Amino acid sequence: MTRTIRSRLLAPLLLAAAALVSAGLLAGCGEKPEDQTAVTGREKVTIVLDYFPNADHAAIYAALGSGAFERAGLDVQIQAPGDASTPLKLLEAGKADFVITYQPELVLARAKGQKVQAVAALVQEPLTSLISLKPHGITRGEQLKGKTVGTAGLNYQAAYVDTILKAAGVRSSSVKRVDLGFNLTQPLIAKKVDASLGAFWNYEGIELQRKKKHPVITKIQDLGVPTYDELMLAASEDTIRDRGPVVRRLVQAIATGAKLLKTDPNAGIDPLLQASPGLDRGLQEAVLEATLPVMFPKDADHPFGWIDETEWAAYARWLQAQGLVSDATIAARGWTNEFLPGEGVGDDDGGGQSVQGI
Repeated sequence: MTRTIRSRLLAPLLLAAAALVSAGLLAGCGEKPEDQTAVTGREKVTIVLDYFPNADHAAIYAALGSGAFERAGLDVQIQAPGDASTPLKLLEAGKADFVITYQPELVLARAKGQKVQAVAALVQEPLTSLISLKPHGITRGEQLKGKTVGTAGLNYQAAYVDTILKAAGVRSSSVKRVDLGFNLTQPLIAKKVDASLGAFWNYEGIELQRKKKHPVITKIQDLGVPTYDELMLAASEDTIRDRGPVVRRLVQAIATGAKLLKTDPNAGIDPLLQASPGLDRGLQEAVLEATLPVMFPKDADHPFGWIDETEWAAYARWLQAQGLVSDATIAARGWTNEFLPGEGVGDDDGGGQSVQGI
């Protein structure tokens, strides 16, 4: 499995994986309602995931299972996309209230003029990795010389490979590229490629380990690619402008779910498996154990969901340097921290360009 965006239909599991939740009412945007006191009334909200439900979404399912959405006054429907390329399109078209997406995709969408914005970072570093297999594991860029590397065929993944090779002093022409589409691990096992870039270290990497394929996994930020937040909760500018209280309540309910995972991982796994009983519990538990540390900011003073201005801007500049966006300044205007616990309208969070501030 890979969560990279491409035009293809996903497994039938995507179409069956949906869950309904009910919830209470919190105070509105700008009031910093940390107590999440339940009152009468529920507002319908849809969240379209980036892929089929899995442990990457454990904080959302923990919010569902614990009643955090209920106490937040929200009737939440969690939907899997029929096609992994559609979440941001659904968002802009007004057919979804919130989506889970990836920072690279969101920044590129903003650069193209799409009116979408990240309201929380759900994973605080890249999950995309370079994976090879023992005994010829590849952990350094210079080891790619003369090798065949498979990717999902995305332009920014090609730029990742170029950046890795440049940092290692390896000519790009010395490495063969292969577009693997959505199947990033089977060609590796079949020895059709020497390394695969695009699979997630916390999911495909662990899946390969559990199958005793002895993967050698290297995070792309350790190879010279600038860091970024892999998974983002995003909304349209219209939703942020017109339904700020709902955005705040949803974000804070998910933050509550994330905190529960620290003491009880099953708070997320149990409702996830209830919604998608076909998932392998052992795999999901292992994925969550690996992912949980990077769900939270490295700086403990920052709340769950924090988006770092410096990192976001640096990634946008890198995209510009690769010729993928024309204006890094415009591309960087795609996030806000104002709806996070302890933050609010009017707070100076370091430059997040919210709709209210544009």
